[in-house]
Amino acid sequence: MSDQAFNDAERAAVYRAIGERRDMRHFSGGEVAPELLARLLQAAHQAPSVGLMQPWRFIRITRRELRQQIQALVEQERVRTAEALGQRSDDFMRLKVEGINDCAEVLVAALMDGREAHIFGRRTLPEMDLASLSCAIQNLWLAARAEGLGMGWVSLFEPQALADLLGMPAGAKPLAVLCLGPVEAFYEAPMLVLEGWARERPLSEMLYENHWGER
Repeated sequence: MSDQAFNDAERAAVYRAIGERRDMRHFSGGEVAPELLARLLQAAHQAPSVGLMQPWRFIRITRRELRQQIQALVEQERVRTAEALGQRSDDFMRLKVEGINDCAEVLVAALMDGREAHIFGRRTLPEMDLASLSCAIQNLWLAARAEGLGMGWVSLFEPQALADLLGMPAGAKPLAVLCLGPVEAFYEAPMLVLEGWARERPLSEMLYENHWGER
């Protein structure tokens, strides 16, 4: 084992946070103390980013009426998604897809404007800005789980409509509505598995060697 490794308890805690992270939809109200929220956002801010561009921007939603407007945008897209799913539309409409009005905190995670100026690492893969923001969200998610808080990533919204609602500049793009706060319990497995919507596939199906499809 490397001399740089964490000790047994520390490693176990890291793997536990990863294994028990869940995309939460059910929240129990409450609040997130300001110092805890600051700690979680600092964890997000420590994410890796290509070229150190740090493309993430977080908007904390504190106005109740604005929450309700965001939830209305999500509901509009939920209905459109159900229509697009055809035969599975009824099953989809029975799923709980967000906890915007129930959670303690709502954060909107967005890509900054002016990203085209950052070429380092993005000349052939411009989507690395999105990858960097996703890393920040994952940091936040894992830190929240370690702190005993649930978090859910809501992506059911029309990006430009949400950008307009929040007064984002041209070129900025919202990627996630994040619901954060206390929960009564964490799901034992991903909610979509528990609801019978999808099944988890094993790593062995997704791991190749040397060439695509070779195992």
